[in-house]
Order: sequence, then structure tokens, then C-alpha cells
Amino acid sequence: MKIELQRVAPVEIEKRSMEIITEELGGRAIPAEQRPVVLRCINTSADFDYADNLVFSPGAVAAGVTAIRAGAVIVTDTQMARSGVNKRVLERFGGECLCFMSDPDVAREAKARGVTRAAVSMERAAALSKTGARPMILALGNAPTALVRACELREERGFAPALVIGAPVGFVNVVESKELALAMPGEHIVARGRKGGSNIAAAICNALIYLASNNERE
Repeated sequence: MKIELQRVAPVEIEKRSMEIITEELGGRAIPAEQRPVVLRCINTSADFDYADNLVFSPGAVAAGVTAIRAGAVIVTDTQMARSGVNKRVLERFGGECLCFMSDPDVAREAKARGVTRAAVSMERAAALSKTGARPMILALGNAPTALVRACELREERGFAPALVIGAPVGFVNVVESKELALAMPGEHIVARGRKGGSNIAAAICNALIYLASNNERE
């Protein structure tokens, strides 16, 4: 069997991928400001369902871009998501990407209280946000308990990130956590349903980072 491969230079692979995605989306109506986010999620996952299941609050993309340009702190719920964020470009704006999941004190407190490290990590994020020095973006792609705790902290302590990216993946309380986030005030981008993941959370962050730098890719 002869298989014909496309001859694409390494630097052109992503560009060609985006062209294929655009072709396969056809005339699908996606708001212009949301399109880079949707395309990057599809490119990351090869899953066209993200053209349907990404839910944006009205000012979500603008809020994310503004926060990044103001030196945002991005807090993730996995080291994998943190690794996937383009920190080199983020740091040009004075921003940084943090994950508290591996911190020994977070693990100790979670064990002592009988809660998840993800929930305690959100409490760390809320405490950090109190300084008010920089806006915060939550990029949650794994733990529904992180998303639930972030919503609870909004009501308990007025925790109000500039943007919440809600993309936990799985089966237990995943759908419910996202519906809770969608019902809360504030700007959000939520991958409705069971799909998501650390790669999707990072992809959304990167789409916003590239928009903030006025470049499709860096």
C-alpha cells in the first residue's frame, strides 16, 4: 500500500493544521474574538466538538487578553497545564504561571482536612489574589474540585479572578462543576460537558497570550 504524505516544512506544520481545521469547519459561524481560542483547542485535541462545547461569557476573551497585558498570574490545577503554557511570552508582560499542587504544605493540609489538593490550591490562589498587585487567571483542566472550590470562594471571600478557564475532564462531578461555574458571575471560558484536560486549559491560555502579543503564534 502506498501512502501519500504531505510535504510540509516543520515551521509550517501548525499553519497547515490551522488551514485544515478552517476548511473542515466550513462556513461555521464562530465569533471573531472566540475563533483563535476554538481553533487552538481543536488543533491541540483534533476534536471538533470544541467548536460547540466551548462557552464564553460576553467579555471573556477581552478580559483574558487585558489581564495578560497587565502581567497576569495564571494559576493551573496541574503541572502539566503549567508546562503547556507559553511562559516565555507571558513573562514579556510581567506575568507568571503557578501551580500549587506539588507544594508540600498543600499536600499536608489537604490530608489533614480530608479534602483534595486541588481545593487547597484554590485557597492558595485566593490568598495570593488578595494582594491585588496583578490580575489572576485560573486555568483548570483536571480537577472539578478545583473549579467547585473556586466558585465557593467567590461567595465566601469575594474571590474574583479576571477569568476562569473551566475545562476539567472526566466523569465524577465534572459536568456539575462546569454548570456551577457557568451560573456564577464573572468572565469565563468553560468546556461544557465531560471533555477537557490540561492540554485544553493550556491551549486556551496560549490562544489568549498570542492574542495579547498580537501574534497568532510565538
